[in-house]
Amino acid sequence: MKIGFLGPKASFTYAVAHAAFPDDSHQLLAFDSITEVIRSYEQGLVDYAIVPVENSIEGSVHQTVDYLFLQAEHIRAQAEIIQPIKQQLMATSSDKKIEKIFSHPQAIAQSLKYVQHHFPDAKIESTDSTAYAAKFVAEHPEKNFAAIAPVASSLAYGLTIIAQDIQEIDENFTRFWLLGETTPQIDLPAVTEKMTLALTLSDNLPGALYKALQIFADFGINLTKIESRPLKTFLGEYFFLIDAQFSENYLYLIHALEKLGITVKRLGKYKVYQM
Repeated sequence: MKIGFLGPKASFTYAVAHAAFPDDSHQLLAFDSITEVIRSYEQGLVDYAIVPVENSIEGSVHQTVDYLFLQAEHIRAQAEIIQPIKQQLMATSSDKKIEKIFSHPQAIAQSLKYVQHHFPDAKIESTDSTAYAAKFVAEHPEKNFAAIAPVASSLAYGLTIIAQDIQEIDENFTRFWLLGETTPQIDLPAVTEKMTLALTLSDNLPGALYKALQIFADFGINLTKIESRPLKTFLGEYFFLIDAQFSENYLYLIHALEKLGITVKRLGKYKVYQM
């Protein structure tokens, strides 16, 4: 079985992929961006794709959410895996005067307070993943570069950790979705079961969002998240991303929403696992 993940090896997403599919018979394939990971699944290059969807500090990973709603057809999350996130600052040696720091935008945001305090003159540059940042720094030992990445990246690319656990908040977690056609067997503790829907409201329905939320209340379904995202058509047009506790009335709920003229896209019903 082939599993696509946001690489390179030693990224946070790789750790999730390895935890979900630890058997050596599975082939873990790295891709350079979230978009490429999802497209690899669309094109049949992999059986499952693993992508980050939300961080507890920085919120939704918009590249994932927007692609799944606006561009992908019939791709659904079959599982969610929650991973604790610890960010490390690393370089090719501990005595360098750091002039530029590389990492994924989410990791940069999670560690920005530390970087601004300790390296106020360093330039910050975004990369497609934390592991790619570490790999790039390792490939340029002559430069005064550093990367923000997980411990595994320092081991994989021979870097020295010069500052440990620099994320702003200790309780730092990221949700990852496993995209596929079927639900695989995952040997991690399951903590709950959820569903995610994307709603596009009718322009001709006054109080459309209120009425949509009322339906969830009528079914006794607890929401865990609601977020608006631009439809990227006209200014002021949005879709609403809703996470909720899973209900056996899932299909009846969708039917009730559609009867109001609300367009519903199912992004998944899935168990949530904790690393």
